[in-house]
Amino acid sequence: MVGYGFMGAAHSHAWRTAHRFFDLPLTPVLHTLAGRTESSLVAAAERYGFAQTTTRWQDLVEDPEVDVIDICTPGDTHFEIAMAALAAGKHVLCEKPLANSVEDSEQMTAAAAAAREKGVRSICGFSYRRTPALAYARRLVAEGFVGELRQVRAQYLQDWLSDADAPMTWRLDREKAGSGALGDIGAHIVDLTQWITGQDIAAVAGTVETVVPTRPAAGTAQGLGGTGDASGERGTVTVDDIALFTARFGGGVLGSFEATRMAQGRKNAMRVELNGESGSIAFDFERMNELEIYDATAPTGRQGFTRVLTTEPEHPYAEAWWPTGHGLGYEHTFTHEIADLVRAIGEGDDPSPSFEEALHVQRVLAAVEVSSADGSAWRDVDPSAASYPTSTTPQSPTSQEST
Repeated sequence: MVGYGFMGAAHSHAWRTAHRFFDLPLTPVLHTLAGRTESSLVAAAERYGFAQTTTRWQDLVEDPEVDVIDICTPGDTHFEIAMAALAAGKHVLCEKPLANSVEDSEQMTAAAAAAREKGVRSICGFSYRRTPALAYARRLVAEGFVGELRQVRAQYLQDWLSDADAPMTWRLDREKAGSGALGDIGAHIVDLTQWITGQDIAAVAGTVETVVPTRPAAGTAQGLGGTGDASGERGTVTVDDIALFTARFGGGVLGSFEATRMAQGRKNAMRVELNGESGSIAFDFERMNELEIYDATAPTGRQGFTRVLTTEPEHPYAEAWWPTGHGLGYEHTFTHEIADLVRAIGEGDDPSPSFEEALHVQRVLAAVEVSSADGSAWRDVDPSAASYPTSTTPQSPTSQEST
């Protein structure tokens, strides 16, 4: 595994746990952890359970004992590591976003397709797909519960950047992160809605905006953010704080999307609602073990949203865990992801989301940014045309440039 921060901790837990709860054809061994700072790297390896460490990720690519490379680093490093790993015949799990540009994502996807012909598997880490309630929502849509789909509504609301003096981190640097709320959390709801509905987004019209243009360069980290030194030097934020866009899915369905890290009081409110001719489905990750369903075909006197606790053996992934009613947590989504990946490797199947699916998400994000820079005009999600604007500063309503 490359990287040992937030995602490194979540992935390590999953690699250690998956084979203990799921019947898998192979048993993961935590072989080597790679990172830049040796002292903290060694401590992380001991805490997470890795046998050894290296400060060169290339060592993982060159080691014949390493079968899988798990990329948990900022987006600007994904391309180089994944390309080298695939060329060396290693299976790859790459955290989202796939890369920081459409162009890099296209090359990674082509490399993954070529490697697939040699039995090498690859997957992009959109872990929320493995939430039992959301996997169940997808099943309900496929079974026709909502009937003809009419509208999709998706939000991802966080508040860890609401304080204007929260410190600069790599997530606020476009060179490292690619984009802000749009790519960091908006990517998740793009992937989820496409996966649940079975329809790709075909066109978008959007706006991205940076609310706090500078932040303290120094401070104390806590969680994703922390406390900045308000009296010291400030760095320039080069990503968006808020992203709003409308989307037209390939089947004609209209969707609305909101991604923000400025929503006071919302800690990880990833919300999805689908409305159809015969019913609705609603979900909020802050209540991740619950799904709300509305049956419009029921008699009028019995209509109303029903709360479904998705901890029954009939619900996706739930059978492997605890008795009914004993809920799961955020970390279980990663365990499910690893279980699915290991099973795919062992059985010679292609796991999902593929690099192709992740590439389409990247194209959607790119089209939103192009739309924002062009006065929020509608933009097709066109593989041959969509690309990030050349400007390194997110556009605001008072400083738009045509692209």
